[in-house]
Amino acid sequence: MEVIVNLFGTDGVRGKAGVKVTAMSAMRLAMATGIYFKQFSTTNKILVGKDTRRSGYMIENAIVSGLTAVGFDVVQIGPMPTPAIAFLTENMRCAAGIMISASHNPYYDNGIKFFDCEGNKLNRDKELEIEKIYNNLNLIEKSQVTGKEIGKSKRIDDVIGRYIVHIKNSFPRHLTLSGTRVVIDCANGAGYIVGPTILQELGADVFIIGNTPDGFNINEGCGAMHPENLAKVVIDKRADIGIALDGDADRLVMVDERGEVIDGDKLMATLAVHLKNQGTLKGNGMVATVMSNQGLDEYLKEHNLKLHRSAVGDKNVVEMMQKGGINFGGEQSGHIIFSDYAKTGDGISSALQALAYLVTTNKKASEAFNPYDSYPQLLVNLNIEEKKPLDTIDGLKELQSKIKSKGIRHLFRYSGTENKIRLLLEGKEQNTLEHMMDECKAFFKGVLN
Repeated sequence: MEVIVNLFGTDGVRGKAGVKVTAMSAMRLAMATGIYFKQFSTTNKILVGKDTRRSGYMIENAIVSGLTAVGFDVVQIGPMPTPAIAFLTENMRCAAGIMISASHNPYYDNGIKFFDCEGNKLNRDKELEIEKIYNNLNLIEKSQVTGKEIGKSKRIDDVIGRYIVHIKNSFPRHLTLSGTRVVIDCANGAGYIVGPTILQELGADVFIIGNTPDGFNINEGCGAMHPENLAKVVIDKRADIGIALDGDADRLVMVDERGEVIDGDKLMATLAVHLKNQGTLKGNGMVATVMSNQGLDEYLKEHNLKLHRSAVGDKNVVEMMQKGGINFGGEQSGHIIFSDYAKTGDGISSALQALAYLVTTNKKASEAFNPYDSYPQLLVNLNIEEKKPLDTIDGLKELQSKIKSKGIRHLFRYSGTENKIRLLLEGKEQNTLEHMMDECKAFFKGVLN
């Protein structure tokens, strides 16, 4: 029996389609997931959605086979944003939800994300339980059903309306986007219908790019990973703001009227203080990750708000928000969570909250979302051959002590999905940061290759 260790990464299972994420592994994982949720389910159906990758057809059919084989009925809703799966799983009273997506990765990767009956991503303990079942082929064999117990599947195409209504209701009823010129880049991904539709229905003058998915062009030179294309269209169309989604529409990157990318931390800082001023911020603070800039921390302190830092990953942000009774948080990279409206990062919903602030203040985006000066920050993704445990690497403690002595904040962590180490340095002096980063890169190239 093939035993898989660390099947789950930072956000579900992800890897190259046909290599790590195969039809066989997807079916086996679906069976394991079905067996796990059978213990708790009060309904007998699981929701399955996907983004626009060609490999989604292969994986979707394998998942349906696996779930029906252990007795679950499956509701297939086709290409929809990840946050829509979270919402619809709870809204449609499903036992669980599954999203087939590799998020911002290229088309040749794919992944599988899981939600419980309340629309929450699974914590690490639950993932480990599913992983144990995945590795127990005897249990999987015994759990397959026969006769009338075999599940059925059906495809529903009209649930998109439920999600559109839900997201529109998050936009203040007394406001309109009439007269606001917006460019949206849908990354040729799962938000290519929902995003433009919502903006148009709220009255915006909308220009759409990245809305012609062909199965292979998701995230390719477009979307949140490539905002430079959005910036050109914003300037060309003289738009007020640009919105870029990623492949599964759970991430938001915005561009101001000058074509400059709005810093993710500054966007969150502005919205946190706005929520406080409205009296709708809970927990007297917000949650961000260890990646966020020190400038965010200091700006929030000026407004008597506290910044709580979680591990990287929007589900870690959400978990800390839930524990602290906080309703706002996110990641510098674009996963922003308004838990009053969504239980995971939602690029479209977050964009609407930013647009509502813009309309309310009547400011230009370049002014509205630039509330403080950030500390200089360098982030490098370094390709490596092996992921040695960081606490076993000789010389690393000495390097970290040297970094700290120069007044620099640092974070070193491995990618959850790729053979890369992410190096973050932050401090007051750009030149000092650059010299220190060169030293860090040389060090890690030496010990990990």
